[in-house]
Amino acid sequence: MRSGAHRQQRQVGRDHVTVTVTVTDPALPADVRRTLAEGMTGLAVSALRKSGARTIVHVDLVPAERYYVDGRPLTGGLDAHVEATITVGTNSAAEKAAFIAEAGDLMTKALGPLARCGVAPHELHPESYGYDGVTQFDFYRREGIRR
Repeated sequence: MRSGAHRQQRQVGRDHVTVTVTVTDPALPADVRRTLAEGMTGLAVSALRKSGARTIVHVDLVPAERYYVDGRPLTGGLDAHVEATITVGTNSAAEKAAFIAEAGDLMTKALGPLARCGVAPHELHPESYGYDGVTQFDFYRREGIRR
């Protein structure tokens, strides 16, 4: 029992995640962008059990006319979308649901009222993506992590 608990502890905070935050405001102030980046990193650690040091957050600011809803450019109001890439099987449904809910809350707190805010965790196979030139699969193997 003790070795299983130890193995689980080693897995916490080891995974890489990339979070892309798209906001329909090209003039979003730097302090708000930083709040989003820090907040998403915190959620990757707390809700998804990922490594803060291996978390990348990309804040993508787009004009509303390049953001389409129902096939039409967005008009009136601010909109946002969050996508996170995680390794398949490393998070429970409850952890992903917590990330979705908390990311939505963070977006509203940082940006104010939103027309809508989508949050989509994408699960990728460990051999299909990586960090710093090393696939997740090879990272796990090198670190002795069993998935």
